[in-house]
Amino acid sequence: MAHSALVGTAVASRAPRLGRPVGASLPLTAVGGVVLLLPDGEVASGRRASVRTHLAALPLARRLAAAGREEGLVAHVVRYRGRGWNGTDRQLAADATWAVTEAVRRYGDIPVCLAGHGMGARAALRAAGHTAVDCVLALAPWLPEDDVAAEPEPVRQLTGRRVLVVHGTNDARTDPELSYRLAERAKKSNRDTCRFEVHSDGHALRQYGAEVRALACDFVLGSLFSRPFARPLADALAAPPPLGLRMPLAAGFGRSTRS
Repeated sequence: MAHSALVGTAVASRAPRLGRPVGASLPLTAVGGVVLLLPDGEVASGRRASVRTHLAALPLARRLAAAGREEGLVAHVVRYRGRGWNGTDRQLAADATWAVTEAVRRYGDIPVCLAGHGMGARAALRAAGHTAVDCVLALAPWLPEDDVAAEPEPVRQLTGRRVLVVHGTNDARTDPELSYRLAERAKKSNRDTCRFEVHSDGHALRQYGAEVRALACDFVLGSLFSRPFARPLADALAAPPPLGLRMPLAAGFGRSTRS
């Protein structure tokens, strides 16, 4: 049996899960919105979803749940069937779409934010076409290298959604220039697209993790619940390319601005 078939068989025997909401007391009441966090993944793999990447998504999930408690924001870290994108199967994107549908089944007609990191950010961008999705947060998105023979990464599904891309300039795993090019294409048909660059930070965005989480909260709460955006984010959304797509994330963001 070919490797791809083995991968498909292994993943098909499992199912994605939404699990318990992060940082919330049960039973839930008055849910006003949902943010689904999509962990990083791998290009090709039949292995089970990574515990390490799941744990890495928890700090942002907790921060978002706490910041949006007043509006009834619920945060879930999606548990994939497996950790691989796996070519045309696009398994992480399929699991993200399933998660949005499941959130609507659980909570009703509420706005949803997809927030992903790395391969999870690509899944978030791909699954944005679901009618319940209001906004997308893509942290250090993994995107395929440009290839004239290949179909470009789609952006049509982002129309009508507010989109924020955040990328470290020293990311050695996912090329920041590719996320810029995608944001540039998305901005042409969707003015509510912006991108921040985190100077000297890497793929995990640890060096300025507090600032990234503050920016994420500002974006998610402003997008889902119409809270006013902090000035840098409002400026980035309003600015034309390239300014709004190469906005520097200032050290101390969230301490000097409302987050």
